[in-house]
Amino acid sequence: MNITLIAGSNRLGAASTSLLRYMETLLNDRQVTVALIDLRELPLPLFSPDMPELPPDVHRLLEAVTLADGLVIATPEYHGSISGVLKNALDYMNAGHVAGKPVLSVSSAGGPLGVSSLLQLQSIVRNLHGVNCPEWMSIGMGSGRFDAEGCPIDEGIRSRAESAVEQLLNLTRLLMASKATKAAFTA
Repeated sequence: MNITLIAGSNRLGAASTSLLRYMETLLNDRQVTVALIDLRELPLPLFSPDMPELPPDVHRLLEAVTLADGLVIATPEYHGSISGVLKNALDYMNAGHVAGKPVLSVSSAGGPLGVSSLLQLQSIVRNLHGVNCPEWMSIGMGSGRFDAEGCPIDEGIRSRAESAVEQLLNLTRLLMASKATKAAFTA
């Protein structure tokens, strides 16, 4: 199983990226192949449908998404929405990259929770024909603290992250089995 994680912040030490990296360790512990795309480290030019040729970093992003069986997308919440960096990356994608794949949405916010960004992210996933995971996760101000090893200090956050990862893996297995069954019937 291949899961691609997309960190949608360009801030050094972003809580959303720290949470995503913690989820990466949970996936690695479960022997899942993980690709992490950190948009802070992979700057993309502003999307334009008139772009004659896609830059190599865009190809890297799209390849990681295409090869994934499931996705985890993390964003900080800015002004009640997802980050501009993440929106730009998502604009490069189309249904051919995301359709039928489970997607876990994750956010961090300066206030109590980042629910608005999660709702908007799930709307984008639906428009890309992805399958939103029934679980989502947001951490708010003060709860985004992590120890030196990258583990959330708050036990509740660790527990919620583990639950969200399990939900994603269960949904991914179900969808992969469904695709395999359909392929067997059409062969």
